[in-house]
Amino acid sequence: MTVFLITGGAGFIGNNFVRRLIHANHSVLNLDILSYAGNLANLADLSRFARHKFVRGSINDGVLVAQLLSEHRPHVIVNFAAETHVDRSIDSPGVFVHTNVVGTSVLLEAALVHWQGLPGGERNGFRFLQISTDEVYGSIAVGRSTELSRYEPNSPYSASKAAADHLVRAYHRTYGFPVLITNCSNNYGPRQFPEKLIPRTILSALAGRAMQIYGDGLHRRDWLHVGDHCDALMRIIEGGRPGESYNVGGHAEQTNIEVIHAICDSLERVRPGPQTYRELAEFVPDRPGHDRRYSVDATKLETELGWVPSVTFEAGLSQTVEWYLKNSEWCERTWDTVDPETRVGSGIRNIRTLE
Repeated sequence: MTVFLITGGAGFIGNNFVRRLIHANHSVLNLDILSYAGNLANLADLSRFARHKFVRGSINDGVLVAQLLSEHRPHVIVNFAAETHVDRSIDSPGVFVHTNVVGTSVLLEAALVHWQGLPGGERNGFRFLQISTDEVYGSIAVGRSTELSRYEPNSPYSASKAAADHLVRAYHRTYGFPVLITNCSNNYGPRQFPEKLIPRTILSALAGRAMQIYGDGLHRRDWLHVGDHCDALMRIIEGGRPGESYNVGGHAEQTNIEVIHAICDSLERVRPGPQTYRELAEFVPDRPGHDRRYSVDATKLETELGWVPSVTFEAGLSQTVEWYLKNSEWCERTWDTVDPETRVGSGIRNIRTLE
């Protein structure tokens, strides 16, 4: 049985990956500080599994991390722990540096010591996977970003993730530490924190409130279903070459307004309201330094490891809308952490559908 240390495993992508591991009969040590986007409700149904152990704590706590590594001796570390929201990084950049850069550094230092102390067989099979983002490549006008593209981050968030990637890569070059880095496109799916574009649009529409859209709504992103992302991560852990980076893309480039219209149309089919949902769309001034387009080339992952996305955007979005409709209690409780003065059931204030 493989033992995984998952950091940030109560967040959106992390908890979906934890589920994948548990149902594949792996053992998971789940470390999460439970900041605003960490949610124990995401893990409630996993409490029956003895193979899942949750620890509340920070990757910035080197003593705790070292203790957990010594006690549980994981074969794989996957670092999902991060502050991830661009708007929050504009307001509080220092928090992003503290978690995404310093935290990754603390985690790497403890993991290196742990790896160096493993017997030969365990050392050879050990992997450290850093979960990063396509935003490190910056905005591109044409084509797609490859693993060899220049890093040009344009927000405090993406700059902090770029810095973390450089640290991870440096540990491989300096110490031979067996690292892997993934740069994924925009994820969507169940249990996503509702400050993100798709869940926030769904919840705002259901509450009959304005779905505010930055600028002209023509900013383009590639969308990746979280289930496909988890499949890719398993392929990379099992067969990826240490020291390498792998782009993970969904082959589903859409403008923000196209995404919002698709959500509205999906809701119209299953829960029509007193007015068309598209009427709730409202354009607002653009975000400072808003990147126009991201698009990654995942050819390396597809050719080396045989992974391709299996969920179309249309099918994945329909499934996602259905999940939020069926899980109103989760939505209401989670929305309170975004906007504690309101609840989904009583209406949501005019707040932006941020990406």
